[in-house]
Amino acid sequence: MMNDRTAEDVASRERPYTDFQSQLTTTAKNPLHKYMDMQIGMRSVRVLLKYEFVMMLCNSRSGALGYILRKLFYPWIFGKIGRNVTFGRNITIRHPHKIKIGDNCIVDENCVLDAKGDDPRGIEIGDNCVLSRNNILSCKGGHIKLGDGTNIAQNSLVHSEKAVELGKNTLVASYVYFVGGGNHDFSRTDIPIIQQPSLTRGGIFIEDNCWFGAGVIVLDGSRIGSDTVVAAGAVVNSDLPAYSIAVGTPARVLRNRLENPES
Repeated sequence: MMNDRTAEDVASRERPYTDFQSQLTTTAKNPLHKYMDMQIGMRSVRVLLKYEFVMMLCNSRSGALGYILRKLFYPWIFGKIGRNVTFGRNITIRHPHKIKIGDNCIVDENCVLDAKGDDPRGIEIGDNCVLSRNNILSCKGGHIKLGDGTNIAQNSLVHSEKAVELGKNTLVASYVYFVGGGNHDFSRTDIPIIQQPSLTRGGIFIEDNCWFGAGVIVLDGSRIGSDTVVAAGAVVNSDLPAYSIAVGTPARVLRNRLENPES
């Protein structure tokens, strides 16, 4: 019987890169199957043809015509789309059957909605949410949930290997990163870090009515209480209680919003 280290060595040789990278570079699957696995998440020619038709017809179409076509045809491929949803051009959509979008939402140009991964919950966007241009929602293995009224400014990232859940009325400035997993074990020096296991501390959970300033980074394992303000440039790597004002790297509580700052 192989010892534990030998078994790990065999697993590393069988998976020379990250899981996703190995799936894309393997020679065991033909290019069409690789594309289907990455884009639609199933080996169905009918689903593939429907996805390709919708994307070619309207994904990059500009103006009012593009808006109308996306409104008409995107419901064909998404798991659920609510009423009065507006989509901008050039949105990257992966595993759309695992993406649910509520009523009155806006998904601006060049966003990425990537629901691939093992978690069947994928991406769930509540009612009245706004995703400004160039936002990325990426499910590497976990799920993403945005509460009603969430507003995320441009060039931000929500990445989930386990879970990232933002409560209602979350306000997010530009260039904010929620990194719910993705750390790698690096304890071994005899094999590359890329071949060592990916680690998670359980995900990111944010309660209602929080505000994140520009350039904030929230790391895996963080739980943030309701009505918290995180100042621009802060790095959150642990829990923050409700009504906190947090600053710095790593983030520390400057004061509680319920307290009188002059007392």
